[in-house]
Amino acid sequence: MSKSVTIRVPEELHAQLQEQAEAEGTTVTALITEAARNAVRDPRLDRAAAVFRTFVAANADAFDAAFPDDTPARLDASGHQERAA
Repeated sequence: MSKSVTIRVPEELHAQLQEQAEAEGTTVTALITEAARNAVRDPRLDRAAAVFRTFVAANADAFDAAFPDDTPARLDASGHQERAA
């Protein structure tokens, strides 16, 4: 069950939230709920994710060599997908 909460935000912020919600195909309520969840999220999760990303980046070539059929596509510097080698 959810609890209703009333907040006041400046008109400009509300307009920005509406634009963001439209662009993402969601609602202002969903954006604010996500922001509230992030505000109370355990910071250890962020640190653990950073450690994992570092490990994957440091070991990607070894995994690719060990499992060549499962090598994922990579993104180039501009964010476009490169073909696996």
